[in-house]
Amino acid sequence: MSIIIAPVITEKSESLKANNNVYVFKVKNTANKTQIKNEIEREFKVKVVSVNTVNAVQKKRRVGRYTGLSAAYKKAYVKLADGSTIEY
Repeated sequence: MSIIIAPVITEKSESLKANNNVYVFKVKNTANKTQIKNEIEREFKVKVVSVNTVNAVQKKRRVGRYTGLSAAYKKAYVKLADGSTIEY
């Protein structure tokens, strides 16, 4: 089973990708930096320089009169070596 769930495609992540060669992925909550690095290198055949992780917290959401919480997840900011790119 893969640790990587999906790429995060937002304005901020696209800016990081274009300017700093940093890619953002949604990963499993139990994954650590070493596991994420190994998985990215194996799946995409690239050289990873560093991995930073952030736990995205739940936020309150409303739909009409009903309130709830969005799902919590973990994001990984993966910096690649110069000349490496990922196509997704």
